[in-house]
Amino acid sequence: MGFVKKVKSKVFLYASYLFGVCIGTSPKYMSSEANDTQSMGSKCSSVSVRTSPRTEGEILQSPNLKSFSFAELKAATRNFRPDSVLGEGGFGCVFKGWIDEESLTASKPGTGMVIAVKRLNKEGWQGHQEWLAEVNYLGRLSHPNLVKLIGYCLEDEHHLLVYEFMPCGSLENHLFRSIVFSSLVYSSGNSKCYSILFPFVAGGSYFEPLSWNLRLKIALGCAKGLAFLHSAETQVIYRDFKTSNILLDSNYNAKLSDFGLAKDGPTGDDSHVSTRVIGTYGYADPDYLINGHLTTKSDVYSYGVVLLEMLSGRKVVDNNRPPREQKLVDWAKPLLASKKKISRVIDNRIRDQCSVEEAYKVATHVLGCLNIDKNLRPNMNEIVSHLENIQALHDAGGKDIDKIERKMRRRRDSFAQQTAVDGVAAAYPRPSASPLFV
Repeated sequence: MGFVKKVKSKVFLYASYLFGVCIGTSPKYMSSEANDTQSMGSKCSSVSVRTSPRTEGEILQSPNLKSFSFAELKAATRNFRPDSVLGEGGFGCVFKGWIDEESLTASKPGTGMVIAVKRLNKEGWQGHQEWLAEVNYLGRLSHPNLVKLIGYCLEDEHHLLVYEFMPCGSLENHLFRSIVFSSLVYSSGNSKCYSILFPFVAGGSYFEPLSWNLRLKIALGCAKGLAFLHSAETQVIYRDFKTSNILLDSNYNAKLSDFGLAKDGPTGDDSHVSTRVIGTYGYADPDYLINGHLTTKSDVYSYGVVLLEMLSGRKVVDNNRPPREQKLVDWAKPLLASKKKISRVIDNRIRDQCSVEEAYKVATHVLGCLNIDKNLRPNMNEIVSHLENIQALHDAGGKDIDKIERKMRRRRDSFAQQTAVDGVAAAYPRPSASPLFV
């Protein structure tokens, strides 16, 4: 009977995934993983050979991080003022602040180094374990495609994390945040009225649609970040790869953020980590959903989903589209395998910048990442190599694309100065899909 119940549970879980049922009735769940069979292991800056799991005290003693007082971060963010909010995610709100570059003490607004301060929402589904996981991994790992953690605050009930500021915000906002054109009517003084259109974006941030050139750059940066995490020396499974967790610096270099759900990879002869299922609906690997077996190939599947979002400009789940097109992976898969049909998938905003040959090559890698058999999926090093080849192909005929790129940057910078908080356009991760808990 126990075996039958287990099989029924797995069948229901997979059916829930296919039909869009989000397991759990509320996103506000504690995600402590004290019962998992794997514990968080030791990591050092850049790379290291894994040692025994570290205690909380050892994690918080990282020489790479500063321990801030709550009063310091309160001063740095101007008492967590509402107009300092950069965004909100499952962990809580992210605030903009300033600290001195040398002493790392709070400085006056507009002076010193800009930082992003993430404050735990005590009523949110993430808690101390996720906060500690971020300190553990980002406090010891260093890579150009991972966001830099400057320090933390653990004081009474306060849990905060201090990061480098990423001026261009999240990939999610650049791909999906729409621009609404509002009409302004005014009189010229001679009794004639004129109407003009101007772009308005809720939240005070303006996001120019990403060019194909930038999408390739971001995709490659993300692949390098995941390849670093999956390397033999590091052995970390990210587990929450999605567009809202990919942040962009002023040059659109991609950096992975939010390591609250990250796990150490398998050790010894183990092929996977057995853990309860947790992640974001639409991005989670179906094999992981069914078996609870977490591997680096789970990240590869999620990467394929994001790569498809970047190619198509569509969200992984969009209930505003026709029924057959609401689930991106199901809709796009039959089209990706055909050169004649691939044009139906390409984002209209980049159609004139992306050749069919390039799009088809990217589509081939998307299909590889989304293979239902995890053993047939490529590893991230292979993906990095393939994307570098595609980028070289694009650069070989990309003279006109460069002009488009410069024009876009001028438009973005001009409007951002008018609309953004303190003249900087930024928006940090916010929930992009329903969290999935089992």
